[in-house]
Amino acid sequence: MTSRQETFKKVAEQIEPFNKKQVALTEATSFAGDLEWDSLTVMDFVAAVEDEFDILITMNMQAEIETIGQLVDTIETLRNPA
Repeated sequence: MTSRQETFKKVAEQIEPFNKKQVALTEATSFAGDLEWDSLTVMDFVAAVEDEFDILITMNMQAEIETIGQLVDTIETLRNPA
């Protein structure tokens, strides 16, 4: 399993408690559209992800992240800066 696949798996595990509609998770799953999260849920989820990966996702970054795939890319970038 690649680092990116492992990151996706960990993100999916973090989503589960917030996935009230039991939406099937893919890279294209959107937080607002598919999961129908409100801003409070997003804040709680971001805090959980930051703790899990020991990273800080800025508000500017959060504004640009719409799908699980984009979040995985952001986490990978923050964990492995070029």
